[in-house]
Amino acid sequence: MSEHHSHEINNYNRSFAIGVALNIIFVVIELGYGIVADSLALIADAGHNFSDVISLLLAWGASHLASRPATEHRTYGFRRATILASLVSAVSLLVALGGITWEAAGRFFESQTVNGNIVIIVAGIGVVINTATALLFISGQKHDLNIRGAYLHMAADAGVSLGVVIAGIIILMTGWLWIDPAISLAIVAVILFGTWGLLKESLRLSIDAVPSGTDISAIKNYFTNISEVSSIHDLHVWALSTTETALTVHIIVSTESINNDFLLEIQNHLHDCFSIEHTTIQVENEAHGETCALNRPVCV
Repeated sequence: MSEHHSHEINNYNRSFAIGVALNIIFVVIELGYGIVADSLALIADAGHNFSDVISLLLAWGASHLASRPATEHRTYGFRRATILASLVSAVSLLVALGGITWEAAGRFFESQTVNGNIVIIVAGIGVVINTATALLFISGQKHDLNIRGAYLHMAADAGVSLGVVIAGIIILMTGWLWIDPAISLAIVAVILFGTWGLLKESLRLSIDAVPSGTDISAIKNYFTNISEVSSIHDLHVWALSTTETALTVHIIVSTESINNDFLLEIQNHLHDCFSIEHTTIQVENEAHGETCALNRPVCV
C-alpha cells in the first residue's frame, strides 16, 4: 500500500472516530430529553440515530479491513469489504426512508403537533452534530462509495432534523399541522435521489461490473492502437474495492522483442489515464498461432 493511501486511511480513521463520538453523545442527549419530555418521538429517534452509529462503525470497520495486507488464503485481502459495507449502507438507508415515509403518510390522516420547544431544540442540536459529521466525509464521498454511504447517512439525519425544526417553527406560528409530514416527504425525496445512486453503484461493483467512470471502449482502443499489439481478448475490468480498480487482459503481439519496459509502460498508462491500480497482462505471440484456450467466443 502506498504512503499516500495509508495517509488517507489514517485521516478517515480520525473522521470515523469523531463522527462516532459525536453521534453517541447526541443519542444520550436525545434519549435523556425524550425521557424528561415524555416524548416517544424523541426516544424513537434516539434509537434511529443509534443505528447510524452502527452504520458508521460498519463503514469504519470496512475501511480498516481494506487496509490489511493480502494473505495466502485471501489473495486480494479484505478490499471487497468496502463494497459490501456500501451496499449495506444503501439498503439500510432505503429502509429508514421507508419508515419515515410511512410515518409521514400516517400524519396526513392523523395530524400530530411537534412535541413542544424541547423537541425543536433537540432537533436543532441534531442538525449541528449530523452536519458536522457529514462534513468530515464530504471530500471522500465523491471517490469512495464506502465513505459516501457514511456521508449520506449523516446528511439524511441532518436533513430530517432540519425538517423537524422548520416544521416545528411553522406549526407554532401558524398551526398548519400538515407542514410536518409534507416537509418530511420532501426531504425523503431528496435523500432518495442520492441513495439510489449509491445502491445502484454498490450493486454494480458487487457483481464485478465495470465501475462507472471507467471507459471500457477507450481502454480497448488504447490496446489496439499499440503498434506491437495485433489484437486482444479476455479483457476484464472490475473493482477490487470502492477505491481500487483491477484489469486483466491477453494481448497478442506481432514481435518477439517484448520486454518488461513495454509492460510497465502499459501499466503506467492504464494507471494514469484510467485510474487502474492493479493490472495483469498475459502476452501471446502472433507467430505461434491460436494457442490460448480463452480466445474463443464461448469464453467471457
